Amino acid sequence: MKSDNSASEPVEQLVDRVKAGPGGAMTDEVGVITGDLTIATTLQSDGRAAVAVQYTDADEWYTLTGSPTPLPHPDGLRQLHDTARAAVKAGGGAEVPT
Repeated sequence: MKSDNSASEPVEQLVDRVKAGPGGAMTDEVGVITGDLTIATTLQSDGRAAVAVQYTDADEWYTLTGSPTPLPHPDGLRQLHDTARAAVKAGGGAEVPT
């Protein structure tokens, strides 16, 4: 996975670890997941962003419910990623913020 390590190259994917709050994060595939998670927000070729979560260091990725979603503005990948990460940290069956 590509991370946001260089300001000189275009950002296509942002990845962070987060501890899900009470009630966890809602996924399309398996419902709610909880605990130590990794969240990845990826810019798709159609201009939307996909948000996925996994148990940290696991192989399987799950779609965060509400993904993919339009970006709030053309340079909004970081904003969407940070907002989704905050939602997962808060828990409550977090979904991609609208």
